[in-house]
Amino acid sequence: MARQPRRPINYFPGGLVGGIYQPLTQAGIEQIHAATMKVYENAGMQVNSERALRAFHDAGAEVDFQRQIVRASESWIKDKIKTAPAKITLHGREERHNLELDGFKVYIGTGGTAVNVLDIDSGNRRPSTIEDVQMAARLVDALDNIHFYVISCLPTELEKKDIDVNRFYAAIRNTSKHVMGGVYTPEGVKNVANYAAMIAGSREALLKNPFISLITCIMSPLVMDRDYTELMIAAIETGLPLATPCAPMAGTTSPGTLAGTLVQMNAEALSGVLLTQILNPGHPVLYSCVPTTTDLRTGAFCFGSVEMGLMNAACAQLSRFYNLPNYTTAGVTESKIPDAQSGYESMATIMLAALSGSNYIHDAAGLIESGLSIAFEQYVMDDDIIGMAMRAVKGIEVNDETLSVDIINEVGPAGNYLANDHTTMHMKKEFFYNKASDRNSRSRWEMNGSLDARERARRVAKEILATHKPVWVDKKVEKEIVETIPGMLQNWID
Repeated sequence: MARQPRRPINYFPGGLVGGIYQPLTQAGIEQIHAATMKVYENAGMQVNSERALRAFHDAGAEVDFQRQIVRASESWIKDKIKTAPAKITLHGREERHNLELDGFKVYIGTGGTAVNVLDIDSGNRRPSTIEDVQMAARLVDALDNIHFYVISCLPTELEKKDIDVNRFYAAIRNTSKHVMGGVYTPEGVKNVANYAAMIAGSREALLKNPFISLITCIMSPLVMDRDYTELMIAAIETGLPLATPCAPMAGTTSPGTLAGTLVQMNAEALSGVLLTQILNPGHPVLYSCVPTTTDLRTGAFCFGSVEMGLMNAACAQLSRFYNLPNYTTAGVTESKIPDAQSGYESMATIMLAALSGSNYIHDAAGLIESGLSIAFEQYVMDDDIIGMAMRAVKGIEVNDETLSVDIINEVGPAGNYLANDHTTMHMKKEFFYNKASDRNSRSRWEMNGSLDARERARRVAKEILATHKPVWVDKKVEKEIVETIPGMLQNWID
């Protein structure tokens, strides 16, 4: 019997429609597009993969093979990207976790490839392991406001050739939500796709209901790196949905203005869409961006700046200009621990991206220290922040029922609504209730140990990790995967 989904009191589902916040005017969007086309026609993109250069050339782009530069006209770019799907569904292993990415529907989840973790018991920073990948996935599986799991950390104890197969499998077996992750070797990409097909029942079944997707990168400024592009080609060959993010940093790897960074980022983001559509027209690909800023006082990379939130909100508008679903970024903090800074930086960027109607907002849970580390209690705190953002996206419903005129007249002057059936009926869907916040009186807070938000969140995380049981992969399939896929850890078989 299928597991019945919980519907907790503090739950606002993914897929609510945003778009109320728009940092760009329509004229601004058109100006950024026109400027992007000038960049593509003049500077072009440096493409360091021979196969990709040949593909661009054969598709009709202007290619300078000696300098490895691709240039293209506006009409050529528009013609090529129009085959990209306007709607992509990223599936979960359970149907209730499916993500329908189109329009201004909003889903928010994890991200990053952190190499450190704050140990949940000691609080000390240490290198992340494959067990941390599992723990983060299991925690995300239980946190209802986090809609998907982008694999958040690197198993630093494994050799590069074994990372892809093991970290994807660690994620899949611990959550039935959609799993996305970066990849490291072409062979690893193929092997991940192969065992995902085994779990799905066949390659055809996997492509019909893709419960995993892949990430490759474009480098700023304006470079399609050889290794990443070869990984992109390998990913395209699997047929699985793909994100191809670029990460320009305003002031260092992109212009020192937000508009200029958006122009460069737009050229880079479109390049990933172009290559996928040249090689496989109709391939599911997201308009993917991670624009950030630089603190020009120190040269430090800033993942938690409010300007990052502004630019990622703008990405939602730009992607819809091209009729493409998007992959954007929010929720990372420069703080080294879960604290007030991690809260306000995470909230600022998540709220802006969510209200803009970004489709697939990644990096929004668990990451601290500019993405270099994860903290399990931060996942719980960010789950609250995401829930609050989704409540804001839902907005205020106005109709005869919610206007409550009959109830107001019934209760009358000096009355009380607390025991009224109307209040009871609406309390679950009208209000968001945080997991880690304390709303008690001071005396009760002191009676409960005077705990701060970090400690409350840590206790929630420990309870989930001790008790939550995800939907496991079939044991026979798991045994076959371990025995037939190169590089799989033997300890997956219990």
